[in-house]
Amino acid sequence: MHSQISPHRAQRVDLPGRYGTIAALRAPALGDDTMRTTVLLVPGYTGSKEDFAPMIDPIADAGFEVVGIDLPGQQDSQGPDDEALYRPGPLGSVLAELIGKIAADGRKVVLLGHSYGGLVCRAAVFAGAPVAGLTLMSSGPSELPAGDRRTVLEVGEHVLAEQGVEGTQRLNELRAQQTPAYAVLPQELKDFYRTRFLKSQPAALLGMGNGLRYEPDQVAKLARALRSSGTPCLVVCGDADDAWTPAAQRDMAERLDADFAVLPGVMHSPNTEAPLDLIATLLPTWRAWLSS
Repeated sequence: MHSQISPHRAQRVDLPGRYGTIAALRAPALGDDTMRTTVLLVPGYTGSKEDFAPMIDPIADAGFEVVGIDLPGQQDSQGPDDEALYRPGPLGSVLAELIGKIAADGRKVVLLGHSYGGLVCRAAVFAGAPVAGLTLMSSGPSELPAGDRRTVLEVGEHVLAEQGVEGTQRLNELRAQQTPAYAVLPQELKDFYRTRFLKSQPAALLGMGNGLRYEPDQVAKLARALRSSGTPCLVVCGDADDAWTPAAQRDMAERLDADFAVLPGVMHSPNTEAPLDLIATLLPTWRAWLSS
């Protein structure tokens, strides 16, 4: 089984950020790094750099440097106390600064955002981030549609305000215990999920949650930005995604004039559900971008 605790060769590093350090996992490209390209992986709501653990070595083996980060306020990254600064726009400007520093020595940056991270990545493009390609994975055109995930956000906001992060985590565990899949998870992985959530800054949980509930449709704006800069784009999702529907993501790809790929039998997290299938989709696309 692939998960956030899958083994990898990346080293834990701290990168400079606007609000302090940005925690990251970094793995060098295998070989002589002739492509001089960094793949920057951005997690979603309540996520972290470890979400990409199963992907790190295969991407590095293909000749890319890999950097997976915690967004500000997530797990090991420092962040502000103002929840408004965790909406996609402000986080996107922080991400654009980081990309600029990575690209300062002539490296190309291929940017991938998962779920909420996709909304942040497109905001980074709006902020002028110099990217060689953009991948939106299991992400949508705007706020989460009505459904279980949005309901959980709305309930969680009230619990977080009344009982804090620890009370919200107790609710998370009660919900998870009702699912057969959770019961068979290794205790080490359950402990990781618990510790990660408890290290989240409350302002980050509230701000990102609001971003998921109120982000407007900015696909047309992104299409203009990509077209103006000549930046290629890929939209990829599972055929059983339960956040934004595959149909909505396909429509987004068409509006962006982007490539579109669907992974069979996969829900909202291809990075842990089917990382090898995902990698088989990503690598040829990225190589084509870099060689064009």
